[in-house]
Parts: sequence; C-alpha cells; structure tokens
Amino acid sequence: MRYRASALGSDGVRVTMESALTARDRVGVQDFVLLENFTSEAAFIENLRRRFRENLIYTYIGPVLVSVNPYRDLQIYSRQHMERYRGVSFYEVPPHLFAVADTVYRALRTERRDQAVMISGESGAGKTEATKRLLQFYAETCPAPERGGAVRDRLLQSNPVLEAFGNAKTLRNDNSSRFGKYMDVQFDFKGAPVGGHILSYLLEKSRVVHQNHGERNFHVFYQLLEGGEEETLRRLGLERNPQSYLYLVKGQCAKVSSINDKSDWKVVRKALTVIDFTEDEVEDLLSIVASVLHLGNIHFAADEESNAQVTTENQLKYLTRLLSVEGSTLREALTHRKIIAKGEELLSPLNLEQAAYARDALAKAVYSRTFTWLVGKINRSLASKDAESPSWRSTTVLGLLDIYGFEVFQHNSFEQFCINYCNEKLQQLFIELTLKSEQEEYEAEGIAWEPVQYFNNKIICDLVEEKFKGIISILDEECLRPGEATDLTFLEKLEDTVKHHPHFLTHKLADQRTRKSLGRGEFRLLHYAGEVTYSVTGFLDKNNDLLFRNLKETMCSSKNPIMSQCFDRSELSDKKRPETVATQFKMSLLQLVEILQSKEPAYVRCIKPNDAKQPGRFDEVLIRHQVKYLGLMENLRVRRAGFAYRRKYEAFLQRYKSLCPETWPTWAGRPQDGVAVLVRHLGYKPEEYKMGRTKIFIRFPKTLFATEDALEVRRQSLATKIQAAWRGFHWRQKFLRVKRSAICIQSWWRGTLGRRKATKRKWAAQTIRRLIRGFILRHAPRCPENAFFLDHVRTSFLLNLRRQLPRNVLDTSWPTPPPALREASELLRELCIKNMVWKYCRSISPEWKQQLQQKAVASEIFKGKKDNYPQSVPRLFISTRLGADEISSRVLQALGSEPIQYAVPVVKYDRKGYKPRSRQLLLTPNAVVIVEDAKVKQRIDYANLTGISVSSLSDSLCLCRCGDIITFAGGPGRDGTIDFTPGSELLITKAKNGHLAVVAPRLNSR
Repeated sequence: MRYRASALGSDGVRVTMESALTARDRVGVQDFVLLENFTSEAAFIENLRRRFRENLIYTYIGPVLVSVNPYRDLQIYSRQHMERYRGVSFYEVPPHLFAVADTVYRALRTERRDQAVMISGESGAGKTEATKRLLQFYAETCPAPERGGAVRDRLLQSNPVLEAFGNAKTLRNDNSSRFGKYMDVQFDFKGAPVGGHILSYLLEKSRVVHQNHGERNFHVFYQLLEGGEEETLRRLGLERNPQSYLYLVKGQCAKVSSINDKSDWKVVRKALTVIDFTEDEVEDLLSIVASVLHLGNIHFAADEESNAQVTTENQLKYLTRLLSVEGSTLREALTHRKIIAKGEELLSPLNLEQAAYARDALAKAVYSRTFTWLVGKINRSLASKDAESPSWRSTTVLGLLDIYGFEVFQHNSFEQFCINYCNEKLQQLFIELTLKSEQEEYEAEGIAWEPVQYFNNKIICDLVEEKFKGIISILDEECLRPGEATDLTFLEKLEDTVKHHPHFLTHKLADQRTRKSLGRGEFRLLHYAGEVTYSVTGFLDKNNDLLFRNLKETMCSSKNPIMSQCFDRSELSDKKRPETVATQFKMSLLQLVEILQSKEPAYVRCIKPNDAKQPGRFDEVLIRHQVKYLGLMENLRVRRAGFAYRRKYEAFLQRYKSLCPETWPTWAGRPQDGVAVLVRHLGYKPEEYKMGRTKIFIRFPKTLFATEDALEVRRQSLATKIQAAWRGFHWRQKFLRVKRSAICIQSWWRGTLGRRKATKRKWAAQTIRRLIRGFILRHAPRCPENAFFLDHVRTSFLLNLRRQLPRNVLDTSWPTPPPALREASELLRELCIKNMVWKYCRSISPEWKQQLQQKAVASEIFKGKKDNYPQSVPRLFISTRLGADEISSRVLQALGSEPIQYAVPVVKYDRKGYKPRSRQLLLTPNAVVIVEDAKVKQRIDYANLTGISVSSLSDSLCLCRCGDIITFAGGPGRDGTIDFTPGSELLITKAKNGHLAVVAPRLNSR
C-alpha cells in the first residue's frame, strides 16, 4: 500500500514521506540495495541528493539506516509519527529512525536477546540528536514501569547534563560531543525501562586549557556564567563576562547565536535534580567547575633564580576555598615538583613553562576526573533498584552507541589518532557482523554462500594495536623507557619498526614526490577511509598524561566530597605506573567491541551535508568523503554480493498475490507453494531468484521493479473493483439504514397521530356532551351542568363581536346578543361608539371640523326639505366661488375697507318680463352687494333683510325678503308670483299668466 504523509516544517518547508517502491522514479530508491548500478559511488550519491532535495533524510542499506542531517526541524518526530512506526514491519513504512528503534525493541522483546544501535558519523552529522530521538521514542512508546516513570525521566535528563559537561562548540558543530558514549538501557520482561548504564570514552580534556580559533570550551562554563544566580556567582568568585577567564578566550568565540546558554543552564539545573543530585552535591560540583576557571587565571612570574612564583593571590584564595585545600600546599604544588630518589623526597622548583604545564595538567585532571565521577553518579541514579529480585535476571539490554566519527583536520594530533583508530575497529566490527549476518541468513535458508570481495581493514587495526609492533606499543615503550624520550625519537622508532608496512609513511620513508606533503615530524596512515597525516608533537605528553605527585597529594587532601572521590589516596601508595592514555583507550575499545559482539547490532550512519550548517545545501565533495570513510559502499557491496531483495514467503505472497489468478484473492496452501506458483506465473527466470526455507531471494532489482510495475497496474483495476464493490455495499447499507429509520419514524408518527386523534375525539365527545346538557338547561339558573354552555355562548358572542365590530361611526350594525348579555351588549355598544367617536374627533383637522359644523347647519336647514340636498352633502363648502381677479377693482374701491367674505356668480331675473341677467353676489360683514360688470347695482344691509327663501325643488332659486317684499334673486320691485312645478328638466321662464314659472326635476322621491 502506498502511503503519503505531509507535515509542515518550522520554516514552511513541505515534508513528504513515501512508502512504496513505485516512488523510486521521483525520489530515488528508499533502499540502496535496490540501486541498479550499485557499484557506482556517483549513483549512490545521486540517490542521496534526490531524496535530500525532497527532505527525505533517511535511506536504507538493507537493515542499515543512512541519515543526512537536514539542519532544520522537519516535524517528523511527533507522537503521531511514533504511533505510525510502532509495531509495524520494518519495510512496510518509509525509512525512519523510529523504524529502526521499533524493530530493535520488538526483537528485544520477542527474541529476548540484547540489542545495540550503533550511531556513527563525523561531528555535526546528527549523532547526538539521533540518540536523543531514540531515547524519546522509547520513553514515549514503552510501557511504564511499576515504580513509575522515574527511570524514563532520568534517561532523558541525563542527556542535557552530559552535553553540558562533555559537549562543546567546534568549527563543524555547535554541539559537538567531545567524548564517546555507550548507554545500556535495561528493560524488564514487560518491555518497560527499569535501569541504565553509561560508558564514556576519551574525553577531550585538552579542550579545557586550549581551544582552536572559532571554538569554545565545554558548554557548562558558559552556562554557569550566563545563567547562574548572582548569589551563586558571588560565592564562587565568578564574573558573568567570559572574557575574564583565560581558559574561555583562546577560541575568541564566547557568544554563539545558535546557543542560548541561559536557558540551557535552567535545563541542566532541573536535570541535576531529576537524576538525584542533592543541593550539596550541586554546590560541590559547581565549586569544581569554578575552580577550573580560577586555575586558568593563575599567573606566574620568575624570581632571581628563574623559578616560578604565583602572582595572583586572589585567584589562589578562591581555589583554596573552592577545592577545600591548604593554600600554602597548593601554592607549593603549583611551583614545585616532588621527586622521590632513593627513598628521599626532594622538591624541585619549576620554571615558568613547567609551572604553566603543571597548572594546565591539574585543570585537565580535575575536569576529566570530575566528568568520570559525574558519569558514575548518573549510573548510580539509573541503576535498576530491583537488581536483587528474581525478575531482574529476566531483563534485556538495549545499547546505544554514540561515538565520534572519522576525523581529518589540517592538523591531526594524538586525539585524532585515537578517534580514527576507534573508527577502524568499529568498521572492522561492522563488516564482520554484516558478513556474519549475511552468511548466517544464507545458511539458515539453505542457499549456497558466495565469498564476498571487500577491503579488510584488519591490517590497519594490527598496525595500530599489535603487541610489541603496533604504534600504541611503540608509543608506550617510548613513554616508559629511561633516558630522554621525545616525540621525534618516537617517530624514529616508528620508522625503524613499521617502515615496511604498506599503510604507513613518513617523510624519511616517502619518495621524492610525496615528501613535499609530509613534514619531518609527521607520519601518515592509509586508513580504510583515506590518508591521514598526524603530527607527533605532543604525542608523548598526551599519552603519559602525567600529574606531578605533589599535585596529586594536594588534591587527595581536598575536603570537597567530589574531589576526595576523584583523587583516591591509594594512588599515592601504588608503586605501579598507571597505564598510558592510549593503552587505556585500547583496552576500553576492546571491551566495547566485546559488548557489541554480544548483542544483535543495528546501524545508523549519519552524514553531514555541508560544513556551513545550512539547510538544503548538498556538498557533494564532503558527502563523497563521508560515504567513503563510513564504509557505505563496502556495506552495499556486501549486501548486494548475493541477492538484492529478500522477503519472507508470507509477506511476499501477501504483497503480490493479486498478480496471479491462482493466488488471488486467497491461497489455501503453504505460503512457499503459493510463492512458487506466483513466480512461475510472473515468468521469473531460474537465475533471477532462489527459494529458501522461509524466504524468497531475488537477485536483481530490475526483477523486483518489474514486479512492482505490474502490481501498480493491477492495483488500478483492483482499486476500481474494490471501489465499485465498496460503493455498492456502502450505499446499500446506507439505504437499509435509511429504510429502517424511515419505518421506525413512520411507525412512531402513525402512533403519535393516532393518539392525538383519539385524544381529540375524546375531547370533542366530552365537549359536545357538555354543550347538549347545557343547551337543555340553558334557561335554568346557572349551575355546574349549564355553566360550560353559558360560558361558551358568552365566549362565542364576544369572539363574534370582536370579529364584527363597527368599522366607523356611521356603521350601525351590531350582533344580536344572547339574552344573558343584552345589558352588557348595550354597554359595550355604547362604549364602542363613544370610542369610535373619540378616535374620529381626535383624528379630524380644524379645517375638516369647520366643514362638519357647516354641514351640520346645512343639515338642520335643508335635510328633508330640499329635494337636491342629498346630492350636495358630499360636496365640500368653499370660501368663495369667484377669484380676486374676477371682481372688478372699481367694486373693491367702492367697498373700501369692507372685506368680501363670499362671492358667487348669480342670474337675476328682472322685473320687466323676468329676463335673466348675469350678476355677481358679494357678501360682506354688513350687507349683500349685487354687482353688474364693474358697477355696484344694489346694496342690501343685513338689517333690512328679513329672510331668505328657497323652494323644496332642485331649482337652485333663492329669494331674499326685505320686509314683506320678496326680491327675486335679490332684486326689489313690484310684487310677482312664482309658480313651482316639478318636471323632467330645469326651466325658468315667464308663463302666459304673467307669473314666473319654475320647472324643476325631482331628484329624490319623498
């Protein structure tokens, strides 16, 4: 199954991980064994490059994991990633450090055999980080021990303490381990961590007194100065400025942007508490750290006899207090050397150079022995507390080896010689164990073993460690022999002893051409990883690592509890000369090899992509060098000497069974028989594969890739079928669920409706029954039997009244009330009318009110008396029927200041023959004025006007009375008679009898 997962790095980088062989065309191959051109170093590096560009930093060489340091956080170490690799087969998931961790852990639990993970690579390749990630994986995924998580916490917290005291900033790495570390983690039968043990190798104690330009001393010095409390620094006599201390300024690199010493100090202080340090022990430890800084500030001056004298009394006082020694004794030990000759003790004064050497030797001894004590203290904290119980014997051990990688500098000294010798031994072990595991697997599977051609570096290891003839033996002999032994005499003895060795060369032994690259004080070894030139300067001193006797005596007298453990008084009485550094390292290395040989190994090879520590930069020259000295090509050739791919029958059949109709979808027989049927169907040639007892071996990657390609094509068709089947199944299941749900809902809803209907019917029956009973007794006094009916009638009337209330004051409709509510109905009607009138009155304007008042007056006069009155009701009264421009200005002058209140055009019938004459009728406050054109024809004061008459017809005729005389249309004169008769149309004319005949239509019948 192909699996792709994405995560976002801290700088926005998209991280992609693949888990299928078919991804090889885009990101190379995830196992170098599957490289077609496996003998080509260029193809090897190109595969690394392609994967590195895609942020795929892990690649396999069989079971070996190759890791390239990305120099950034790729977010691939979360709890989710741990769970993904937990309990999964090694090749089922993409290459990852967690895959190695889980495989080792499962082998440890199931096979009950001790395991070891060997992490190697040069400084800055990520070894320390890999070790921490492994410990993190086990701490997070392993079951918790019965006595809690204290052991897990101590395992994790031991790292920052060891890094503070054993790591430093170098040119190649800001957190370089300056010692080798092997950690054993004990697991009980349940798989829970219950204890641990740490071995340290060859601490670079020369760094205490000297650092190259651009490098720093050990982290703890800077962390203490930067993060220590003011009171602590005052008690230790320290200043925060690192430039104040000689041992911290030689590298001229006290501050590093990528290192936060203050926060790191907080982590270290917390870790010391976790790993069972008491406050007194912490104080004693810090006193020793401070004493090393004060030692570096001890200065000497020469007296008259050129003997060294201490000139920095203040520093000496601090040293005396911090180391808890006598001041005079310490002063004498720093400026004199005690010599025992013929049983007598003599004090020999030291010159300035010798005093400086003694001071530096003491600083190195104090720090290195304190580091050894610190490792022992951590081991006591990690030791299993159940060692006496029977179950302790059933524990298994998982070892983690974080060892320095092969080092080649411009100037290589004793330390690089020891480190590269260590790498030679581990490479020898690596090849032997790899060949051994290959050979054992072939023998177990019944396949003939084919000898593998490879470079055996045993010849180089013998050159270094062989008794009497090896470089270490010659170095020890030169250190121990009487007489004046120097570094050059050691080189001369080397030339005499091993001059015929093909892997050894000096200036004297080299040809003319090679001598130009070799100094007279140098020798060159041809390691498996390439040539390295070593300078013999300092070899004897560093190998002897002598500390003057009186300095030892002074330290043995220290009352500092840690110092008293570091400098045992038994050393003073021991007549035996201590072993040299090289011999001690050789013996510890042989012990380490024995430990590793007793365990099942797993390998992590770390590669540094560039020296600038830049993410995304791939330095091919640097990587080619590392590939060479890590022996990766040798490992690949050994792995590919036989078969490129091997897999158990069950796993192979499970993966590829879909390619054969006989094995798909299931195979009922033995897996081995199923695989045989499958490979015959695929057309494998006999030389392309072998059938073992439990595994199939495939010789060529192209055979596997062809099978993978066929599987990818097959998967497409299978995926389509599976998708179709799944969709059908899925939708059918969904349909059935919906159907069941619908039936359930329908059943429930029908029941609910039925219950509601029954309840409603019951209520209706009860209501009807109560209404009938109440109707029968409706005329009886109110009682329980008719109360409901009476209330219903009243409620119905009121609800009906609410719906049929009059809409306006003219609406006289009103529902007929029941007998019991007649009085209430009248009151409600009265209230309703009053309310409507009140609302209406509040809503009318003053103008409209005036109109209504005039209409009321007109109604009193004409209603029922004038035939055309009903037609005049809708028409509004107006203030005048003549505009100001229709009245002559001469008339207005004649009226003077008398205002015109109303003006209307009229027709006057004159006295002679009743001829009609057009006139204007003007009403002023005092009189009626009749105007003809621009002339006032007649003025009648209101005082002289006795009445106004109109007929009952619709003739619009008006008669004004002045006394007993009727003026026709306002005209005075002789008496006349008017005859009013109804007709079809209005007609006013003189009749034959001399009367004025008025014929008017009747608009309304009476």
